[in-house]
Amino acid sequence: MADTKTRPAPKAAVVLTAAAEKRIADLMAQAPEDAVGVKLSTPRRGCSGLAYSVDYVSEEQAFDEKIETPGGIFYIDGASVLYLIGSTMDWREDDFTAGFVFENPNAKGACGCGESFMV
Repeated sequence: MADTKTRPAPKAAVVLTAAAEKRIADLMAQAPEDAVGVKLSTPRRGCSGLAYSVDYVSEEQAFDEKIETPGGIFYIDGASVLYLIGSTMDWREDDFTAGFVFENPNAKGACGCGESFMV
């Protein structure tokens, strides 16, 4: 007998706030012609080991997580997903700075300048 139970759709590794979704839409509105979306990754750099990087991408990668937002496609690097599960990504602006801000329950510490984190 076949399994007829339905399963809920998997939750995204990262929750995007409305402000982050709007910023992705703004970025896609001015994106290079070959861009298919915006991608979050966690390259090794900084004094704590990992950093958050958001860049345009021109092609979809097989193992990247794909999140469809109202303003465009947001990808999460497949190798970075484990470091980001349960995170919230926000866009914040004030009189002096503007940027994506991450609340990451997996981060065990961060450097003093806030540019990198460790898990």
